[in-house]
Amino acid sequence: MQEKKQSKAEKHAATRAALLATGRQLFANAGYAAAGTEDVVREAKVTRGALYYHFTDKRALFEAVVEAEAAAVLAAINTASAEAPDALAALTLGTRAFLDACLSPGTRQIYLLDAPSVLGWARWREIDGRHAMGALRAGIDAAVAALPPGRQLPPEALTYLLSGAMNEAVLWLAEASDDKAARQACEQTLTRLLELLFKTD
Repeated sequence: MQEKKQSKAEKHAATRAALLATGRQLFANAGYAAAGTEDVVREAKVTRGALYYHFTDKRALFEAVVEAEAAAVLAAINTASAEAPDALAALTLGTRAFLDACLSPGTRQIYLLDAPSVLGWARWREIDGRHAMGALRAGIDAAVAALPPGRQLPPEALTYLLSGAMNEAVLWLAEASDDKAARQACEQTLTRLLELLFKTD
């Protein structure tokens, strides 16, 4: 039986997917500065023209990779918190999933180290706000809503403070000499902090 010929749209989609996958691998392993467009086209087995058809430059490719990385982190958070019995448990499970996802060396390099400097803080914050930080805000909103009025704190302030703490925790854990002990200490502290802020009884 004759194989179905790929349509033009399918070829474009396949080329774009190859560029994103190759770009992700190179940015994760070498970092943005060291990954050249010549490396991308060689590893993806496409022409330079194909690269520039889909992305105006290396920065545009990197931004698309960051968007995909952010979506993957969000998916991990949502999966971890989906079956939680209450808002505090969902927030706790989601934050642990965020730590796990960002402790992957590639994700940490792309999302937390290179993205803010390459894309600029405002653009990185906009992407994060639609993904991990957005999920954090939703979790905090639900946890705050479950508290009695006298114990409620401003959700926006809590979101920025906890987001900053978790981002710094990932960077600290990555450099810890005893990563298991550091992770245990971090998780215990984070769980206790969330309980102090959001436990209803």
